[in-house]
Amino acid sequence: MHNKLRLLFIMMLLTVVALAQKADTVLKHSPVRTLTDQQYNAYLKGADLGNKMAYVAELNHYPLPDKLLQYKKELDLSPSQIAGITAILKTLQMKKLEIGGSVIRNERMLDSLFRTHKLDDGIIIFYGNRYGLYEGEYRTALLTACYKTQKLLTDRQIKQFEALQKHN
Repeated sequence: MHNKLRLLFIMMLLTVVALAQKADTVLKHSPVRTLTDQQYNAYLKGADLGNKMAYVAELNHYPLPDKLLQYKKELDLSPSQIAGITAILKTLQMKKLEIGGSVIRNERMLDSLFRTHKLDDGIIIFYGNRYGLYEGEYRTALLTACYKTQKLLTDRQIKQFEALQKHN
């Protein structure tokens, strides 16, 4: 009887875990007509806005913090290094979420202005240029994270990280 209860509990737990994973992977429908569900969800989650935004940093030995933490054991990162890099990542993720929200609001406004025919050249220029600001803000956040991450590392750790990156 005890084993049957244990089995039942395990099955219930596995069901909850499976449902939670499925719910997490389901895309929210975009309420913004001009954004696909994938784009909308990426902005909501603070996903990357573009490729190679931090390439200049990585090329010059300033690693992205999330990539670096993947090798924390191989690099023998100290607890204080891990804590520092984790804090950098947390700040970066907050910035990505903030920028994603701004892009969504900007896109909603553009959609509304075009739909209601309440625009002119100045409004188009204003809202169009805001995208450049968001992209610059995003890139600055990435490059700052790389800079701060590099300051926490030894030269040996940077060289070892780059060697690990080449092998993978």
